[in-house]
Amino acid sequence: MRIHSKIVAIAVCFGVFLLLYFFGGNAADEPPLKEVANEKHFPFFNQVEDFAPAKESKRNTEEPQKPPRLIRKEPKLSSRGGGNVIAKTRQKSEVGHPVSKVTRAEDVMHLAVVACGNRLDETLNMVKSALLFSIKKIKFHIFAEEDLAEQFEKGVILKDVDSLLYVDTDVLFLRPMDDIWRFLKAFNSTQLAAMAPEHEIPKIGWYSRFARHPFYGVTGVNSGVMLMNLTRIRSTLFRNSMIASGLSWENLLHPLYQKYKNHITWGDQDLLNIIFHYNPECLYIFPCQWNYRPDHCMYGSNCKAGEEEGVSILHGNRGVYHDDKQPAFRVVYDAIHEYPFEENMFQSLFYPLQTKFLDTVNTLCGRIPQVFLKQIEKTMRAVYEKKVVRHVRLPHEK
Repeated sequence: MRIHSKIVAIAVCFGVFLLLYFFGGNAADEPPLKEVANEKHFPFFNQVEDFAPAKESKRNTEEPQKPPRLIRKEPKLSSRGGGNVIAKTRQKSEVGHPVSKVTRAEDVMHLAVVACGNRLDETLNMVKSALLFSIKKIKFHIFAEEDLAEQFEKGVILKDVDSLLYVDTDVLFLRPMDDIWRFLKAFNSTQLAAMAPEHEIPKIGWYSRFARHPFYGVTGVNSGVMLMNLTRIRSTLFRNSMIASGLSWENLLHPLYQKYKNHITWGDQDLLNIIFHYNPECLYIFPCQWNYRPDHCMYGSNCKAGEEEGVSILHGNRGVYHDDKQPAFRVVYDAIHEYPFEENMFQSLFYPLQTKFLDTVNTLCGRIPQVFLKQIEKTMRAVYEKKVVRHVRLPHEK
């Protein structure tokens, strides 16, 4: 009887051991529960992987600014207006957008921005505008100030990114980012970057009148929207006025700045103009509606492509989103800023925008409302048809 009891006890213990081994082994092969939750239920983090908005702070112009650093951490939500963009977009992404475990590189677009000083709200609104209409996934690269970073780390500067769209914080997308991304395929064999002209009319352009350094073409180019093939940039030796054999991008910028620092006004934009002055074959030129600024309407309408097709990307430089000098620009900014993601875009975005635009028709930029409204209306109709109409089935359809 004792022998029989021992045999039973040994068998039970052995069975428990096998169960523990089985469950323990399988658990080791599975990803942690937290990671599974992020991938399955929070697809937004597959879209926005590098989002770290800078904290708002007053810029002390008397102290030298410390260099920015690329931050990689989970987004912190702001309690102010545009801060809800992250949370609400996450909710939006959970519906009808299953996440694939394997995403091809060509299915992801890369968008970079430098957020300095008190540009937090502008940056969040830019991100919001990009997410409203875009089709492919977007990976954001946010360069922030010392508030969120100790020191600029050279080793993380997008070395594995093939192509990138850089925009200023005061940029708003009025159509899918996918459309400007397609210009990469329009590059010829020597082109490695794309920008829009600084102005359409030389006699009133800034560079053609005031520049004390070389610049691209007749009117120069504006760097507020810049599409780049980083792979080509890394492998190119750029002609310059210092070394006959040419210099790589990373070895060119600092000596170029040292040479022209007493003659440049617009910082990096001036350096880019100097570079492409000596290497014009490397630059692809966007039409003006891809970088539409107050200069295109405050002296009279001079962006013909914008009049015909509507503004694709709105660039509110000169601080026009935050004063009353160009109310047409501010109306667009406020409409996107106040739009809640879960609401109908026509009812809660386009119609309020259209109504508020009536108050701007007596201004130089507001007198041509179709320039500001045409493309955004077209884009919203396309989004509506894709997300709603094509999913509606007639009663007789199975």
